[in-house]
Amino acid sequence: MERRVAEQLRSTLGPLGLEAHALKVGWYNAVLQPAFHLPYPDDTLAFVVLSTPSMFDKALKPFVSKERLKIIRDPVDQCVSHHLSRLKEKFPDQRVDIMFDYELLPSRKPKFLAQTAAHVAGAAYYYQRKDVKLDPWGKKKIFGVCIHPKYGGWFAIRALLLFPAIQVPFLEQPRPVDCVSSEEKRIELLEQFNFHWQDGRYRDIIEVKERYSEEQKTYFATPPAERLRLLGLSQEAQ
Repeated sequence: MERRVAEQLRSTLGPLGLEAHALKVGWYNAVLQPAFHLPYPDDTLAFVVLSTPSMFDKALKPFVSKERLKIIRDPVDQCVSHHLSRLKEKFPDQRVDIMFDYELLPSRKPKFLAQTAAHVAGAAYYYQRKDVKLDPWGKKKIFGVCIHPKYGGWFAIRALLLFPAIQVPFLEQPRPVDCVSSEEKRIELLEQFNFHWQDGRYRDIIEVKERYSEEQKTYFATPPAERLRLLGLSQEAQ
């Protein structure tokens, strides 16, 4: 069943520049405090969904063009939501729960921790302060960051799909690729991400096979309120 679901997701999401990586809820819950646990049995099948650099041209621009006369507030979030909601139609006999990366619980905690989900699914390696042996930061707050073995930092974690009726006790957990393996590079990565994230250098901490186009870089570097104009949408019309 897991294989059939995975193949359906691959054939549906791949042409949109999206990837889906399988995990068990238990893998995720095992590495987090109870306050962040997902309320499903440990063997429940889930998939973490990533957007790759090609999503901008394959999904976002066609979505905006098609929805031009409707209200669009956040094009990327609405585009991903649109396609994942339609995905449910591919599984008429299954309940599919969707959690988006931007959704919060009433407690203001995120519905799921996206980078942890990507790591336990083997999709991208979540580099954190604990991965550095000789910590140079003292009392500074240091946030971790996921690096994809193919796209480096040129990707985003968008959602978690859960299939409550599908239990996969024998699913084997893949290890994420440790592509930033030296102490020196890990320190450089966390330094760049925490203190110089605006220039995007952390995204190229490894040699990548694909990165955002110049148009896409400009889009994400533009303040959100001005992005609609770049996609040919007038602020007034929206």
